[in-house]
Amino acid sequence: MPLDKSLIDKLAIVTSKSAFAASKFIGKNDKIGADKAAVDVMRSELNKIDMKGKVVIGEGELDEAPMLYIGEELGTKKGLELDIAVDPVEGTNFVAKNLPGGISVLAISEKNNLFNAPETYMYKLAVGKDVDKGAVDLDFTLEKNLKNLAESKSKNITDLRVCFLDRPRHKEINDTLDKLNVKKKQISDGDVAGALYVTDEKFKIDMFIGIGGGPEGVLAASALDAANCFFQGRFIFKDEIEIKRAKLMGIKDLNRKYNINEIVSGDSIFSATGITDGDIISGIKEEKEFFLSQTLITHKSSDTFKIINKKEIVI
Repeated sequence: MPLDKSLIDKLAIVTSKSAFAASKFIGKNDKIGADKAAVDVMRSELNKIDMKGKVVIGEGELDEAPMLYIGEELGTKKGLELDIAVDPVEGTNFVAKNLPGGISVLAISEKNNLFNAPETYMYKLAVGKDVDKGAVDLDFTLEKNLKNLAESKSKNITDLRVCFLDRPRHKEINDTLDKLNVKKKQISDGDVAGALYVTDEKFKIDMFIGIGGGPEGVLAASALDAANCFFQGRFIFKDEIEIKRAKLMGIKDLNRKYNINEIVSGDSIFSATGITDGDIISGIKEEKEFFLSQTLITHKSSDTFKIINKKEIVI
């Protein structure tokens, strides 16, 4: 069943207010304070919405997070049963150090339609909607994916631009891109925002690839699904504790490759508001008794993929 379009504005309000709360900590070298402020406001605002919401991607387990923990119930307890995925501050370091790219993010879907991803790494691959079906796949080598991608987009391989997290674990990716003389955009944090680059040609990113957070993969998949983009993910478990937890969550095939519609099934809404300025959305701007926010909102069933600018009173 499609989600009610009225939820679009409600969720945009949630992330804009949580982003504003976090913005008070921009440049103060206090990423914990920024995260707590955003969590408090996001929880309060979600509890105003008529829904029977349950957090499936959150700040951690109940014993790790006092609010927005996995399994927490939110909303007025009226209306649809909904799955909720949250990242009140993606890029806490960006906010703490006043660097570009800090955002406040959430996604919702009907109950059981958002994959309950374990707190582990995920190898991700994302490309835009203009790529031929079957051209890229996690089971292919990176070199094969790049050659196929270039052919599909009628580009020279040296004109492709690939985004990935700047981490030592991505040395092989980096080396392959250098060998093929492919352009790179390395980001220090924020792999939800990193994946969003493939949604529009104006961002000039042809592929997002590499290992990042599994929960962040679910959030990114929600937006990419609405934009008709390609996304695949495969969990990477670092130890037996993570493997045990995954099995308790019902994951039987530890090497399984997940396609986008296995991560986000049915209708979904995604909302991301800028805290600090970024390539995709601008950050919070405070003007006397008002603040200005910019939010990327997507809604699959209504083909909504747009940026909303809001002016709200500072309370």
